[in-house]
Amino acid sequence: MSPWCATLNFAHDRIGARGHPTDELEPFMPVQPTKLALLPDGTLRIDWSDGAARVYAVRQLRDGCPCATCRELRLLPPKPAPLLPVLSTAEARPLTLLGMKPVGHYAYAIDFSDGHDTGIYTFDLLRELGREAPQAGD
Repeated sequence: MSPWCATLNFAHDRIGARGHPTDELEPFMPVQPTKLALLPDGTLRIDWSDGAARVYAVRQLRDGCPCATCRELRLLPPKPAPLLPVLSTAEARPLTLLGMKPVGHYAYAIDFSDGHDTGIYTFDLLRELGREAPQAGD
């Protein structure tokens, strides 16, 4: 039997919603964000369709930017620290989220106050970043 037949025959072993064998494959429903909230402390909270909730520090999101430029910068050896660093106006201000735009049905583009907005944060990446949100009453 070819691998394709084995794959197709697998569908015959599925049990449908009424408990009977079915030829239909159940649709795969990826986990999706259901709610985004900017909390008073400046962190981002995302509630997910599977009931999970995660909280993200803005700095962690910015440092984890998946764009090509940021990935390349993370691979470079660290520069020696200057004795007296000079900060730009943007660097001197606290880093904040200015906005999030959906990218298809799989990611968000995040706009940061330092002017960076080229990273596309997939839902899978967002599930890896951040920390589990405390439950109500914790």
